[in-house]
Amino acid sequence: MDDEREYMDFDVVIVGAGPSGLAAGCRLMQQANEAGTELSVCVLEKGAEVGAHILSGAVFEPRALDELFPDWEARKAPLTTPVSADDIYLLRDEENATRIPHLAAPKTMLNDGNYVISAGNLCRWLAEQAEELGVDVFPGFAAQEVLFGDDGEVQGILTGDMGVGHDGEPKDTYMPGMGIRGKYTLFAEGARGHLGKALIEHYALDADSDPQHYAIGIKELWDVPAEHHQPGRVVHTTGWPTEGHAHGGGFLYHGDNQQVMVGLILDLSYENPWVSPFDEMQRMKHHPVISEHLKGGTRVAYGARAIAKGGYNCLPKMAFPGGLLIGCDAGTLNFAKIKGLHTAMKSGMLAAESVFEALASGDEGGNTLSGHAERFEQSWVYEELYQARNFGPAIHKFGTLLGGAWNTLDQAIKGKLPTLHDRTADYAKLENKDRFEPIDYPKPDGVLSFDKASSVYLSNTNHDEDQPSHLRLKDPGVPIRVNLPMYAEPAQRYCPAGVYEVVEDQSGAPQFQINFQNCVHCKTCDIKDPEQNIVWVAPEGGGGPNYPNM
Repeated sequence: MDDEREYMDFDVVIVGAGPSGLAAGCRLMQQANEAGTELSVCVLEKGAEVGAHILSGAVFEPRALDELFPDWEARKAPLTTPVSADDIYLLRDEENATRIPHLAAPKTMLNDGNYVISAGNLCRWLAEQAEELGVDVFPGFAAQEVLFGDDGEVQGILTGDMGVGHDGEPKDTYMPGMGIRGKYTLFAEGARGHLGKALIEHYALDADSDPQHYAIGIKELWDVPAEHHQPGRVVHTTGWPTEGHAHGGGFLYHGDNQQVMVGLILDLSYENPWVSPFDEMQRMKHHPVISEHLKGGTRVAYGARAIAKGGYNCLPKMAFPGGLLIGCDAGTLNFAKIKGLHTAMKSGMLAAESVFEALASGDEGGNTLSGHAERFEQSWVYEELYQARNFGPAIHKFGTLLGGAWNTLDQAIKGKLPTLHDRTADYAKLENKDRFEPIDYPKPDGVLSFDKASSVYLSNTNHDEDQPSHLRLKDPGVPIRVNLPMYAEPAQRYCPAGVYEVVEDQSGAPQFQINFQNCVHCKTCDIKDPEQNIVWVAPEGGGGPNYPNM
Protein backbone atom coordinates (compact mmCIF):
# COMPACT_ATOMS: atom_id res chain seq x y z
CA MET A 1 0.00 0.00 0.00
CA ASP A 2 2.88 2.38 0.70
CA ASP A 3 3.78 2.47 -3.00
CA GLU A 4 0.40 4.07 -3.69
CA ARG A 5 1.00 7.01 -1.42
CA GLU A 6 1.24 10.55 -2.67
CA TYR A 7 3.58 12.98 -0.98
CA MET A 8 3.32 16.71 -0.42
CA ASP A 9 6.28 18.82 0.63
CA PHE A 10 6.27 21.93 2.80
CA ASP A 11 8.86 23.93 4.65
CA VAL A 12 6.99 23.40 7.94
CA VAL A 13 4.30 20.86 8.84
CA ILE A 14 2.16 21.47 11.93
CA VAL A 15 0.13 18.61 13.40
CA GLY A 16 -2.97 19.95 15.12
CA ALA A 17 -5.11 23.05 14.59
CA GLY A 18 -5.35 23.97 18.24
CA PRO A 19 -4.13 27.25 19.76
CA SER A 20 -0.43 26.30 19.72
CA GLY A 21 -0.42 24.94 16.16
CA LEU A 22 -2.38 27.83 14.68
CA ALA A 23 -0.37 30.44 16.60
CA ALA A 24 2.80 28.82 15.25
CA GLY A 25 1.47 28.92 11.70
CA CYS A 26 0.50 32.58 12.02
CA ARG A 27 3.85 33.59 13.52
CA LEU A 28 5.81 31.71 10.84
CA MET A 29 4.00 33.52 8.04
CA GLN A 30 4.20 36.88 9.78
CA GLN A 31 7.99 36.52 9.84
CA ALA A 32 8.15 35.35 6.23
CA ASN A 33 5.97 38.21 5.05
CA GLU A 34 7.99 40.75 7.03
CA ALA A 35 11.21 39.37 5.53
CA GLY A 36 9.76 39.13 2.02
CA THR A 37 10.65 35.44 1.75
CA GLU A 38 8.67 32.46 0.48
CA LEU A 39 7.59 29.94 3.08
CA SER A 40 5.18 27.03 2.78
CA VAL A 41 3.37 25.98 5.95
CA CYS A 42 0.52 23.52 6.43
CA VAL A 43 -1.58 22.70 9.48
CA LEU A 44 -3.24 19.27 9.68
CA GLU A 45 -6.34 18.79 11.82
CA LYS A 46 -7.91 15.40 12.56
CA GLY A 47 -11.33 16.91 13.32
CA ALA A 48 -13.93 17.34 10.59
CA GLU A 49 -13.43 21.11 10.93
CA VAL A 50 -11.15 23.40 12.89
CA GLY A 51 -12.51 23.56 16.44
CA ALA A 52 -14.43 20.28 16.24
CA HIS A 53 -12.16 18.60 18.80
CA ILE A 54 -11.32 21.68 20.89
CA LEU A 55 -12.63 21.68 24.45
CA SER A 56 -11.57 24.01 27.23
CA GLY A 57 -13.27 25.83 30.11
CA ALA A 58 -12.46 28.54 29.15
CA VAL A 59 -11.30 31.69 30.83
CA PHE A 60 -8.72 33.21 28.50
CA GLU A 61 -5.73 35.37 29.37
CA PRO A 62 -5.00 37.46 26.24
CA ARG A 63 -1.27 38.01 26.82
CA ALA A 64 -0.05 35.86 23.91
CA LEU A 65 -2.83 37.08 21.62
CA ASP A 66 -1.81 40.68 22.37
CA GLU A 67 1.65 39.81 21.03
CA LEU A 68 0.50 37.81 18.01
CA PHE A 69 -2.24 40.18 16.84
CA PRO A 70 -2.12 43.49 18.72
CA ASP A 71 -5.14 44.57 16.67
CA TRP A 72 -7.23 41.52 17.59
CA GLU A 73 -10.23 43.67 18.51
CA ALA A 74 -10.30 45.24 15.05
CA ARG A 75 -9.94 41.76 13.58
CA LYS A 76 -13.04 40.75 15.55
CA ALA A 77 -11.47 38.03 17.67
CA PRO A 78 -14.17 36.18 19.63
CA LEU A 79 -13.32 37.81 22.96
CA THR A 80 -16.54 39.61 23.78
CA THR A 81 -17.21 38.73 27.43
CA PRO A 82 -14.73 40.14 29.95
CA VAL A 83 -14.74 38.58 33.40
CA SER A 84 -17.17 40.60 35.53
CA ALA A 85 -17.18 38.66 38.82
CA ASP A 86 -14.85 36.05 40.28
CA ASP A 87 -15.88 33.69 43.08
CA ILE A 88 -14.15 30.69 44.66
CA TYR A 89 -16.05 28.32 46.96
CA LEU A 90 -15.12 25.43 49.22
CA LEU A 91 -18.03 23.01 48.95
CA ARG A 92 -18.19 21.43 52.40
CA ASP A 93 -20.89 18.88 51.55
CA GLU A 94 -23.84 18.50 49.18
CA GLU A 95 -25.64 21.53 50.67
CA ASN A 96 -23.13 23.86 52.31
CA ALA A 97 -20.27 26.00 51.02
CA THR A 98 -17.84 28.65 52.18
CA ARG A 99 -16.81 31.50 49.88
CA ILE A 100 -13.03 31.87 49.94
CA PRO A 101 -11.89 35.51 50.15
CA HIS A 102 -9.56 36.58 47.37
CA LEU A 103 -6.84 37.30 49.92
CA ALA A 104 -6.91 33.64 51.01
CA ALA A 105 -6.80 32.21 47.48
CA PRO A 106 -3.75 31.70 45.24
CA LYS A 107 -3.52 34.90 43.22
CA THR A 108 -3.14 32.78 40.08
CA MET A 109 -6.84 31.89 40.47
CA LEU A 110 -8.00 35.48 40.01
CA ASN A 111 -9.15 36.60 36.58
CA ASP A 112 -9.15 40.38 36.34
CA GLY A 113 -8.50 41.35 32.71
CA ASN A 114 -9.41 37.92 31.33
CA TYR A 115 -12.30 36.82 29.10
CA VAL A 116 -14.86 34.02 29.12
CA ILE A 117 -14.59 32.46 25.67
CA SER A 118 -15.19 29.40 23.51
CA ALA A 119 -11.78 27.89 22.79
CA GLY A 120 -13.21 26.25 19.67
CA ASN A 121 -14.35 29.59 18.30
CA LEU A 122 -10.96 31.13 19.11
CA CYS A 123 -9.32 28.38 17.03
CA ARG A 124 -11.76 28.90 14.15
CA TRP A 125 -10.82 32.60 14.18
CA LEU A 126 -7.09 31.81 14.39
CA ALA A 127 -7.46 29.49 11.40
CA GLU A 128 -8.98 32.35 9.41
CA GLN A 129 -6.03 34.59 10.32
CA ALA A 130 -3.58 31.83 9.40
CA GLU A 131 -5.17 31.28 6.00
CA GLU A 132 -5.17 35.02 5.27
CA LEU A 133 -1.44 35.00 6.01
CA GLY A 134 -0.88 32.11 3.58
CA VAL A 135 -0.99 28.99 5.76
CA ASP A 136 -2.65 25.89 4.27
CA VAL A 137 -5.11 24.46 6.82
CA PHE A 138 -6.36 20.91 6.14
CA PRO A 139 -9.15 19.63 8.44
CA GLY A 140 -10.14 15.96 8.29
CA PHE A 141 -6.52 14.77 7.98
CA ALA A 142 -5.43 12.58 10.89
CA ALA A 143 -1.68 12.22 11.33
CA GLN A 144 -1.20 8.51 11.97
CA GLU A 145 2.56 7.89 11.90
CA VAL A 146 5.83 9.82 12.05
CA LEU A 147 8.02 9.81 8.94
CA PHE A 148 11.67 9.24 9.84
CA GLY A 149 14.69 9.83 7.63
CA ASP A 150 17.74 7.63 7.20
CA ASP A 151 19.56 9.41 10.03
CA GLY A 152 16.67 9.09 12.48
CA GLU A 153 15.37 12.60 11.94
CA VAL A 154 11.67 13.44 11.66
CA GLN A 155 10.73 14.27 8.08
CA GLY A 156 6.98 14.73 8.49
CA ILE A 157 4.00 12.45 8.99
CA LEU A 158 1.79 9.92 7.27
CA THR A 159 -1.95 10.49 7.36
CA GLY A 160 -4.16 7.50 8.04
CA ASP A 161 -5.58 5.32 5.29
CA MET A 162 -9.26 5.88 4.51
CA GLY A 163 -11.75 3.15 3.67
CA VAL A 164 -10.24 0.29 5.70
CA GLY A 165 -12.71 -2.23 7.13
CA HIS A 166 -12.85 -3.42 10.72
CA ASP A 167 -10.94 -6.52 9.63
CA GLY A 168 -8.05 -4.36 8.41
CA GLU A 169 -8.76 -5.07 4.74
CA PRO A 170 -9.31 -2.30 2.16
CA LYS A 171 -12.92 -1.60 1.17
CA ASP A 172 -14.14 -0.35 -2.21
CA THR A 173 -13.71 3.18 -0.89
CA TYR A 174 -10.07 2.63 0.11
CA MET A 175 -7.72 5.59 -0.26
CA PRO A 176 -4.14 5.36 1.01
CA GLY A 177 -2.98 8.01 3.38
CA MET A 178 -0.64 10.75 2.22
CA GLY A 179 2.88 11.54 3.21
CA ILE A 180 3.20 15.16 4.37
CA ARG A 181 6.87 16.05 4.49
CA GLY A 182 8.47 19.09 6.04
CA LYS A 183 11.91 20.43 6.74
CA TYR A 184 10.58 20.80 10.29
CA THR A 185 7.48 19.33 11.90
CA LEU A 186 5.74 20.83 14.91
CA PHE A 187 3.55 18.52 16.98
CA ALA A 188 0.59 20.35 18.50
CA GLU A 189 -1.83 17.49 19.16
CA GLY A 190 -2.91 18.57 22.64
CA ALA A 191 -2.59 16.61 25.88
CA ARG A 192 -1.32 13.04 25.42
CA GLY A 193 -0.94 13.39 21.68
CA HIS A 194 -0.30 9.89 20.37
CA LEU A 195 2.56 10.96 18.09
CA GLY A 196 3.99 13.23 20.76
CA LYS A 197 3.88 10.34 23.21
CA ALA A 198 5.74 8.14 20.72
CA LEU A 199 8.37 10.83 20.06
CA ILE A 200 8.97 11.38 23.79
CA GLU A 201 9.64 7.66 24.15
CA HIS A 202 11.66 7.35 20.92
CA TYR A 203 14.05 10.19 21.76
CA ALA A 204 13.85 9.79 25.59
CA LEU A 205 12.81 13.43 25.83
CA ASP A 206 11.49 12.96 29.38
CA ALA A 207 14.64 11.36 30.80
CA ASP A 208 15.30 14.36 33.06
CA SER A 209 11.73 15.29 34.01
CA ASP A 210 9.02 14.00 36.33
CA PRO A 211 6.32 11.87 34.67
CA GLN A 212 3.56 13.99 33.19
CA HIS A 213 0.44 14.29 35.35
CA TYR A 214 -3.08 14.64 34.01
CA ALA A 215 -6.62 15.51 34.94
CA ILE A 216 -9.83 14.83 33.08
CA GLY A 217 -11.98 17.85 32.29
CA ILE A 218 -15.69 17.19 31.72
CA LYS A 219 -17.77 20.07 30.41
CA GLU A 220 -21.36 20.91 29.52
CA LEU A 221 -22.82 23.92 27.74
CA TRP A 222 -26.22 25.18 28.91
CA ASP A 223 -28.68 27.70 27.52
CA VAL A 224 -30.15 29.59 30.49
CA PRO A 225 -32.99 32.09 30.88
CA ALA A 226 -32.06 35.75 30.55
CA GLU A 227 -32.93 36.44 34.20
CA HIS A 228 -30.29 33.94 35.36
CA HIS A 229 -27.58 34.99 32.92
CA GLN A 230 -24.70 37.08 34.28
CA PRO A 231 -22.20 37.62 31.42
CA GLY A 232 -18.61 37.27 32.62
CA ARG A 233 -19.43 35.67 35.98
CA VAL A 234 -16.76 33.13 36.95
CA VAL A 235 -17.21 30.51 39.70
CA HIS A 236 -14.63 27.94 40.81
CA THR A 237 -15.17 25.27 43.47
CA THR A 238 -13.09 22.79 45.41
CA GLY A 239 -13.92 20.13 47.99
CA TRP A 240 -17.18 18.20 47.62
CA PRO A 241 -17.96 15.93 45.81
CA THR A 242 -14.44 14.72 44.99
CA GLU A 243 -12.97 15.30 48.47
CA GLY A 244 -12.02 11.90 49.91
CA HIS A 245 -12.15 10.14 46.55
CA ALA A 246 -9.86 12.32 44.47
CA HIS A 247 -8.61 15.87 44.07
CA GLY A 248 -10.49 18.16 41.77
CA GLY A 249 -12.62 21.21 41.37
CA GLY A 250 -15.61 22.57 39.52
CA PHE A 251 -16.01 25.55 37.24
CA LEU A 252 -18.97 27.56 35.98
CA TYR A 253 -18.59 30.43 33.54
CA HIS A 254 -21.26 32.73 32.12
CA GLY A 255 -20.38 33.34 28.47
CA ASP A 256 -22.25 35.24 25.80
CA ASN A 257 -25.59 34.43 24.12
CA GLN A 258 -27.21 33.38 27.41
CA GLN A 259 -24.92 30.40 27.74
CA VAL A 260 -23.28 28.92 30.83
CA MET A 261 -20.29 26.55 30.76
CA VAL A 262 -20.15 24.11 33.67
CA GLY A 263 -17.68 21.35 34.37
CA LEU A 264 -15.42 19.36 36.65
CA ILE A 265 -11.66 18.87 36.53
CA LEU A 266 -10.64 15.68 38.33
CA ASP A 267 -7.03 14.73 38.95
CA LEU A 268 -6.18 11.36 37.38
CA SER A 269 -3.80 10.51 40.22
CA TYR A 270 -6.71 9.11 42.27
CA GLU A 271 -6.27 5.78 44.08
CA ASN A 272 -9.86 4.52 44.38
CA PRO A 273 -10.84 2.44 41.31
CA TRP A 274 -14.56 2.92 42.05
CA VAL A 275 -14.31 6.65 41.20
CA SER A 276 -16.32 7.73 38.16
CA PRO A 277 -15.35 11.24 37.00
CA PHE A 278 -18.55 11.47 34.93
CA ASP A 279 -20.77 10.70 37.93
CA GLU A 280 -18.80 13.07 40.17
CA MET A 281 -19.53 15.81 37.63
CA GLN A 282 -23.24 14.96 37.45
CA ARG A 283 -23.80 15.10 41.19
CA MET A 284 -21.72 18.28 41.54
CA LYS A 285 -24.36 20.15 39.53
CA HIS A 286 -26.92 19.52 42.29
CA HIS A 287 -24.99 21.66 44.78
CA PRO A 288 -26.83 24.98 45.31
CA VAL A 289 -23.70 26.97 44.39
CA ILE A 290 -23.92 25.42 40.91
CA SER A 291 -27.60 24.61 40.46
CA GLU A 292 -28.77 28.19 41.03
CA HIS A 293 -27.06 29.16 37.76
CA LEU A 294 -28.73 26.37 35.77
CA LYS A 295 -32.36 26.90 36.84
CA GLY A 296 -34.71 26.67 33.91
CA GLY A 297 -31.80 25.96 31.58
CA THR A 298 -31.29 23.36 28.88
CA ARG A 299 -28.14 21.32 28.36
CA VAL A 300 -27.04 21.69 24.72
CA ALA A 301 -23.51 20.24 24.50
CA TYR A 302 -21.22 17.80 26.33
CA GLY A 303 -17.58 16.80 26.04
CA ALA A 304 -14.46 15.66 27.87
CA ARG A 305 -10.72 16.03 27.43
CA ALA A 306 -7.56 15.12 29.32
CA ILE A 307 -5.50 18.01 30.66
CA ALA A 308 -1.69 17.89 30.96
CA LYS A 309 -1.30 19.48 34.40
CA GLY A 310 2.22 18.55 35.51
CA GLY A 311 3.68 21.90 34.54
CA TYR A 312 7.33 22.86 34.83
CA ASN A 313 8.56 19.74 36.62
CA CYS A 314 7.12 17.49 33.91
CA LEU A 315 8.23 19.35 30.80
CA PRO A 316 10.13 17.07 28.40
CA LYS A 317 12.81 18.35 26.10
CA MET A 318 10.86 19.92 23.27
CA ALA A 319 13.44 19.72 20.47
CA PHE A 320 14.45 16.61 18.54
CA PRO A 321 15.97 16.09 15.09
CA GLY A 322 13.52 17.62 12.63
CA GLY A 323 10.97 19.13 14.94
CA LEU A 324 9.50 20.36 18.21
CA LEU A 325 6.75 19.51 20.66
CA ILE A 326 4.55 22.52 21.41
CA GLY A 327 1.54 23.40 23.55
CA CYS A 328 -0.08 20.62 25.54
CA ASP A 329 1.83 18.00 23.53
CA ALA A 330 4.75 19.27 25.63
CA GLY A 331 2.63 20.06 28.71
CA THR A 332 2.81 23.87 28.85
CA LEU A 333 -0.54 24.37 30.65
CA ASN A 334 -0.33 26.39 33.87
CA PHE A 335 -2.53 24.43 36.27
CA ALA A 336 -2.13 27.05 38.98
CA LYS A 337 -4.23 29.29 36.73
CA ILE A 338 -6.30 26.43 35.25
CA LYS A 339 -5.30 27.95 31.92
CA GLY A 340 -3.31 26.65 28.99
CA LEU A 341 -4.52 28.56 25.92
CA HIS A 342 -2.19 31.53 26.39
CA THR A 343 0.85 29.37 27.21
CA ALA A 344 0.09 27.03 24.30
CA MET A 345 -0.08 29.98 21.91
CA LYS A 346 3.16 31.43 23.23
CA SER A 347 4.96 28.07 22.95
CA GLY A 348 3.83 27.87 19.32
CA MET A 349 5.05 31.40 18.64
CA LEU A 350 8.44 30.63 20.20
CA ALA A 351 8.72 27.47 18.10
CA ALA A 352 7.89 29.46 14.97
CA GLU A 353 10.66 31.91 15.76
CA SER A 354 13.19 29.11 16.28
CA VAL A 355 12.21 27.35 13.05
CA PHE A 356 12.13 30.52 10.96
CA GLU A 357 15.52 31.62 12.29
CA ALA A 358 16.98 28.25 11.29
CA LEU A 359 15.44 28.23 7.81
CA ALA A 360 16.36 31.86 7.17
CA SER A 361 20.00 31.01 7.88
CA GLY A 362 19.99 28.43 5.09
CA ASP A 363 19.22 25.40 7.25
CA GLU A 364 17.77 22.65 5.04
CA GLY A 365 15.93 21.06 7.96
CA GLY A 366 16.17 17.83 9.89
CA ASN A 367 18.41 19.21 12.63
CA THR A 368 17.83 19.56 16.36
CA LEU A 369 16.93 23.15 17.11
CA SER A 370 19.35 23.31 20.02
CA GLY A 371 18.83 27.04 20.54
CA HIS A 372 15.11 26.63 21.17
CA ALA A 373 15.59 25.63 24.81
CA GLU A 374 17.31 28.94 25.54
CA ARG A 375 14.59 30.88 23.69
CA PHE A 376 11.95 29.12 25.78
CA GLU A 377 13.85 29.70 29.04
CA GLN A 378 14.06 33.43 28.33
CA SER A 379 10.30 33.75 27.80
CA TRP A 380 7.51 34.73 30.16
CA VAL A 381 5.88 31.34 29.73
CA TYR A 382 8.93 29.67 31.31
CA GLU A 383 8.90 32.15 34.19
CA GLU A 384 5.17 31.56 34.71
CA LEU A 385 5.49 27.78 34.73
CA TYR A 386 8.53 27.85 37.01
CA GLN A 387 6.71 29.98 39.59
CA ALA A 388 3.78 27.54 39.51
CA ARG A 389 5.89 24.34 39.62
CA ASN A 390 4.69 23.32 43.11
CA PHE A 391 0.96 23.68 42.52
CA GLY A 392 0.13 20.09 41.60
CA PRO A 393 2.74 18.35 43.78
CA ALA A 394 1.59 20.32 46.86
CA ILE A 395 -2.00 19.10 46.45
CA HIS A 396 -0.81 15.53 45.78
CA LYS A 397 1.45 15.62 48.84
CA PHE A 398 -0.64 17.57 51.37
CA GLY A 399 -4.24 17.25 50.13
CA THR A 400 -6.70 19.89 49.00
CA LEU A 401 -6.76 22.15 52.07
CA LEU A 402 -3.13 22.04 53.23
CA GLY A 403 -1.91 21.92 49.64
CA GLY A 404 -4.09 24.92 48.86
CA ALA A 405 -2.60 26.82 51.80
CA TRP A 406 0.92 25.94 50.62
CA ASN A 407 0.06 27.20 47.13
CA THR A 408 -1.50 30.42 48.40
CA LEU A 409 1.75 31.24 50.19
CA ASP A 410 3.98 30.00 47.36
CA GLN A 411 2.19 32.10 44.73
CA ALA A 412 2.23 35.15 46.99
CA ILE A 413 6.06 34.99 47.04
CA LYS A 414 6.29 34.06 43.34
CA GLY A 415 7.13 30.39 43.72
CA LYS A 416 10.08 30.70 46.10
CA LEU A 417 9.18 27.80 48.43
CA PRO A 418 11.28 24.62 48.02
CA THR A 419 10.53 22.56 44.93
CA LEU A 420 8.20 19.61 45.43
CA HIS A 421 7.99 16.59 43.14
CA ASP A 422 5.56 13.80 42.35
CA ARG A 423 7.48 11.09 40.52
CA THR A 424 4.71 8.46 40.49
CA ALA A 425 2.75 8.24 37.25
CA ASP A 426 -1.01 8.64 37.54
CA TYR A 427 -1.83 5.11 36.40
CA ALA A 428 0.46 3.65 39.09
CA LYS A 429 -1.56 5.32 41.87
CA LEU A 430 -4.60 3.09 41.36
CA GLU A 431 -5.02 0.57 44.19
CA ASN A 432 -6.87 -2.72 44.69
CA LYS A 433 -10.67 -2.43 44.67
CA ASP A 434 -10.90 -4.32 47.98
CA ARG A 435 -9.34 -1.37 49.83
CA PHE A 436 -12.41 0.75 49.10
CA GLU A 437 -16.18 0.54 49.28
CA PRO A 438 -17.98 0.88 45.93
CA ILE A 439 -19.40 4.38 45.45
CA ASP A 440 -23.18 4.53 45.18
CA TYR A 441 -23.70 7.44 42.80
CA PRO A 442 -27.20 8.97 42.61
CA LYS A 443 -29.34 8.16 39.61
CA PRO A 444 -29.60 11.06 37.11
CA ASP A 445 -32.79 13.08 37.38
CA GLY A 446 -32.88 14.18 33.73
CA VAL A 447 -33.06 17.83 34.82
CA LEU A 448 -29.63 18.64 36.24
CA SER A 449 -27.92 15.26 35.92
CA PHE A 450 -27.88 12.84 32.99
CA ASP A 451 -26.55 9.47 31.82
CA LYS A 452 -23.56 8.81 29.58
CA ALA A 453 -25.58 7.81 26.51
CA SER A 454 -27.54 11.07 26.32
CA SER A 455 -24.34 12.99 27.05
CA VAL A 456 -22.36 11.37 24.22
CA TYR A 457 -25.26 12.16 21.89
CA LEU A 458 -24.75 15.87 22.66
CA SER A 459 -21.06 15.62 21.75
CA ASN A 460 -22.04 14.88 18.11
CA THR A 461 -19.53 12.02 18.15
CA ASN A 462 -19.40 9.87 15.04
CA HIS A 463 -17.06 7.17 13.77
CA ASP A 464 -17.60 4.86 10.81
CA GLU A 465 -18.41 1.56 12.53
CA ASP A 466 -16.71 -0.43 9.76
CA GLN A 467 -13.15 0.63 10.52
CA PRO A 468 -10.48 -0.79 12.80
CA SER A 469 -10.88 0.29 16.41
CA HIS A 470 -8.55 3.16 17.26
CA LEU A 471 -8.43 1.88 20.86
CA ARG A 472 -5.82 -0.87 20.76
CA LEU A 473 -5.09 -3.46 23.45
CA LYS A 474 -1.48 -4.61 23.76
CA ASP A 475 -2.81 -7.81 25.38
CA PRO A 476 -6.56 -8.47 24.85
CA GLY A 477 -6.62 -10.73 27.90
CA VAL A 478 -5.51 -8.11 30.46
CA PRO A 479 -8.92 -6.44 31.10
CA ILE A 480 -10.55 -9.68 32.30
CA ARG A 481 -7.48 -11.52 33.58
CA VAL A 482 -5.92 -8.64 35.54
CA ASN A 483 -8.03 -5.48 35.70
CA LEU A 484 -11.37 -7.09 36.55
CA PRO A 485 -10.26 -8.97 39.70
CA MET A 486 -7.83 -6.26 40.83
CA TYR A 487 -9.70 -3.05 40.00
CA ALA A 488 -13.25 -4.10 38.96
CA GLU A 489 -12.08 -3.05 35.46
CA PRO A 490 -11.90 0.71 36.05
CA ALA A 491 -12.22 1.62 32.34
CA GLN A 492 -15.97 1.19 32.84
CA ARG A 493 -15.87 4.19 35.17
CA TYR A 494 -12.98 6.45 34.20
CA CYS A 495 -14.18 6.65 30.59
CA PRO A 496 -16.70 9.54 30.37
CA ALA A 497 -18.33 8.21 27.20
CA GLY A 498 -19.34 4.61 27.90
CA VAL A 499 -16.72 3.19 25.54
CA TYR A 500 -15.70 0.28 27.78
CA GLU A 501 -18.04 -2.36 29.20
CA VAL A 502 -17.70 -5.77 30.83
CA VAL A 503 -20.48 -7.97 29.43
CA GLU A 504 -21.28 -11.67 29.66
CA ASP A 505 -21.02 -14.06 26.75
CA GLN A 506 -23.52 -16.89 26.15
CA SER A 507 -21.88 -19.04 28.79
CA GLY A 508 -21.99 -16.25 31.38
CA ALA A 509 -18.23 -15.57 31.24
CA PRO A 510 -17.15 -11.91 31.38
CA GLN A 511 -15.98 -10.26 28.15
CA PHE A 512 -14.38 -6.86 27.59
CA GLN A 513 -16.32 -4.81 25.03
CA ILE A 514 -15.01 -1.66 23.34
CA ASN A 515 -17.66 0.66 21.87
CA PHE A 516 -15.12 2.80 20.01
CA GLN A 517 -17.86 4.67 18.15
CA ASN A 518 -18.62 6.53 21.42
CA CYS A 519 -15.05 7.80 21.89
CA VAL A 520 -14.79 11.57 22.42
CA HIS A 521 -10.97 11.47 22.11
CA CYS A 522 -10.36 12.49 25.72
CA LYS A 523 -7.35 10.09 26.04
CA THR A 524 -8.19 9.18 29.65
CA CYS A 525 -7.94 5.44 28.93
CA ASP A 526 -4.45 5.82 27.48
CA ILE A 527 -3.42 7.63 30.67
CA LYS A 528 -5.24 5.85 33.50
CA ASP A 529 -5.30 2.17 32.50
CA PRO A 530 -3.35 0.60 35.41
CA GLU A 531 -1.54 -1.89 33.15
CA GLN A 532 -0.92 0.70 30.39
CA ASN A 533 -2.55 -1.83 28.07
CA ILE A 534 -4.83 0.58 26.14
CA VAL A 535 -3.21 2.58 23.36
CA TRP A 536 -5.15 5.43 21.74
CA VAL A 537 -4.32 6.07 18.08
CA ALA A 538 -6.00 8.37 15.59
CA PRO A 539 -9.09 7.00 13.81
CA GLU A 540 -10.01 7.96 10.25
CA GLY A 541 -9.77 11.70 9.69
CA GLY A 542 -12.96 13.55 10.53
CA GLY A 543 -14.09 10.99 13.14
CA GLY A 544 -14.80 11.83 16.74
CA PRO A 545 -16.76 14.63 18.40
CA ASN A 546 -17.94 17.78 16.66
CA TYR A 547 -18.10 20.36 19.43
CA PRO A 548 -20.08 23.57 18.95
CA ASN A 549 -18.80 26.59 20.93
CA MET A 550 -16.80 24.44 23.35
